[in-house]
Amino acid sequence: QVQVVESGGRLVQAGGSLRLSCVASGRTFSNYTMAWFRQAPGKEREFVAIITKTGNTYYADAVKGRFTISRDNAENTVALQMNSLKPEDTALYYCAARPTGSLDTIMPNQYNSWGQGTQVTVSS
Repeated sequence: QVQVVESGGRLVQAGGSLRLSCVASGRTFSNYTMAWFRQAPGKEREFVAIITKTGNTYYADAVKGRFTISRDNAENTVALQMNSLKPEDTALYYCAARPTGSLDTIMPNQYNSWGQGTQVTVSS
């Protein structure tokens, strides 16, 4: 089981960009399905983006066309490039991992490794 640590969150103005990073421990990272979720105050944790071990990706409708997920198996990292940020993107962003999965593995309870989260705040 991998352990993950997120970084990169900060305060940014609407229309700006941020790049979140997730570093994973473990020698089998390349076999893991990785995903980003987010949780705003008073709301449930929601799916943002997923990347499978083969590099296939899928996005939530709310971020499609603005966010890009990528992975570097040599560095054990997953990134989330966020462009054209909106105030409604404000949330605590979590990186999650699971040893198997497909593009429909988008529910939080399907993941068993989570980071502590990194805060993204978008001001209007």
